[in-house]
Amino acid sequence: MTAHPPTCALILAGGRGTRMGGVDKPGLVVHGRRLLDIALAATAHLGTTVVVGPHRGDLDAGVVQTQESPIGTGPVAALWAGLNAVDLPDDAVVVVLAADLPQISRGVVDALVDTLDTAPPDNPVTCAVDENNRTQFLLSAWLFHELRDRIAALREREGLDNQPMKKILTPGFSTLQVSGTADCDTPEDLERARELPRLTITEARAAILESLTPLRPRRAVLAESLGAALAEPLVAQGDLPRSPVSAMDGYAVAGDGPWRIRQEIRVAGADATLELADGEAIRIATGAHLPTGASAVVRDEHVVAEDTPPRLTLLPNTPLRNDARPQGEDWTVGFTIAPAGTPVTPVTVSAATSGEVVEGAVRGPVRARVVTTGDEIRRDGPLREGQTRDSIGGILPLLLERCGATCISDTHLRDTADGFANTLAADDNADLIVIVGATGGGAADEMRSALDRLGARIVVGRVASRPGGSQITAVLPTGKVVLGLPGNPYAAVTTLLTMLPTIVSALTGRTPVPPLLGVVANASQVSSDALRLLPVTQIDDGRWHADPSVRTSHLAGLIGRAAFALVPASAPDNVVAELVLLG
Repeated sequence: MTAHPPTCALILAGGRGTRMGGVDKPGLVVHGRRLLDIALAATAHLGTTVVVGPHRGDLDAGVVQTQESPIGTGPVAALWAGLNAVDLPDDAVVVVLAADLPQISRGVVDALVDTLDTAPPDNPVTCAVDENNRTQFLLSAWLFHELRDRIAALREREGLDNQPMKKILTPGFSTLQVSGTADCDTPEDLERARELPRLTITEARAAILESLTPLRPRRAVLAESLGAALAEPLVAQGDLPRSPVSAMDGYAVAGDGPWRIRQEIRVAGADATLELADGEAIRIATGAHLPTGASAVVRDEHVVAEDTPPRLTLLPNTPLRNDARPQGEDWTVGFTIAPAGTPVTPVTVSAATSGEVVEGAVRGPVRARVVTTGDEIRRDGPLREGQTRDSIGGILPLLLERCGATCISDTHLRDTADGFANTLAADDNADLIVIVGATGGGAADEMRSALDRLGARIVVGRVASRPGGSQITAVLPTGKVVLGLPGNPYAAVTTLLTMLPTIVSALTGRTPVPPLLGVVANASQVSSDALRLLPVTQIDDGRWHADPSVRTSHLAGLIGRAAFALVPASAPDNVVAELVLLG
């Protein structure tokens, strides 16, 4: 197996925003995160991280910090300082990026590294090209020795002070067209970056998986951890079977037949010591341990037993087939029964028990609080003028459990600014807060402003779907995740079932399940200019028929429906669409 070269992120974080009045650009906040933190998150999976710029005491101790000298002498001088702060082999891959890229992601970083493999051997450099077809020299991947040698040569010829990146590039380097690489150089750039993009559901799920931090692993009894995910492989602590056993009702025999039948009967669970001599046989039940000296088990239908004398022979033309299971046939000690990331389900618990494993390292299950909002919502008692019955608060805990989360509380909240802030900032044991309503940003919708005041990082702010467009996924400074759902029942439930499994996967580290797909026969009749979440019914030929419309103020439209479909925008008939099962 070919070993991968070491990787290093070299983040330039010392520039002052001259066109922004001299602000500390890497410290500017976009959707709850500093631009520097966004760069750090996108490169956290690389082997080494170097930040070139003023020392920042809040960075992780594993981040190497350095600064060019003299300070403020440009990007090439900063790169030289960064290269001299680490000891890397010549074939190491260095990803260079400036800390002013609000949409940089791990996927872009990985794509740059992968493209470097196909770069010309004499020019091993890959630079990103943004949506405006501009080459981003400060978003590039290099071989360590190439970057070091080119800067060293420039230093010898002309010095490094205020040298542009073009001075170390030669024609013929490879490029990679990527989106989301626009930088922030002006106040207008920053304002655009702070606008919440309207993501597709695929993009929203990817952002959640990349942005959320998995829960800390803990050791727990697996049978008491349903909904969690394995934080380490599930490894067998015992052979299965533990000793040779019979796979059939029949006879345990020693040697070649015919055999003398002994009077004992070997049953499953018997622990008495029993030894067969050559030429002997005894009755044995399925699952019973083989006696010492037994060479095989022959099933009843392959033999003839005679009473006088007690004698056992094979039927004519019957091969001597061994119907015994040897020790360790399924696995031996040390076998990996399930990899890390496997959900802890009843099946997982059963397999672990078969492998003599009771406890393991797990993440989760996710502990969630459900909060239904709105002055107009009433759960109990008679409705007054202007009030609406809470028709989903009682079922949300059940839906959470289905998605792998455990509901630890279920409350109602009135539409007040202080109420939202207090609820979001509450010190409790929840990993996730699911809030129904108040996501739209209207006059009475206080959740977004409360998130802003608390310094939450917005992961998903808008989604291009109907319903569900106003949903929010955010992370509070404490690490607690907030999932904001639209207020009407149909939108809330379909959005929850579409997005919550991804949040649970991100928090528990479980491997996401591929979506279930189906053919929507009448897609052209029901699709619009945005993705729609519509109830579907399966028809005789296996395809699915989508309801053209659905009332969103209640769930009656889901009665009798097996699933709802994510019908793409402007879809033709017989389009393949994701299905979310309701049963």
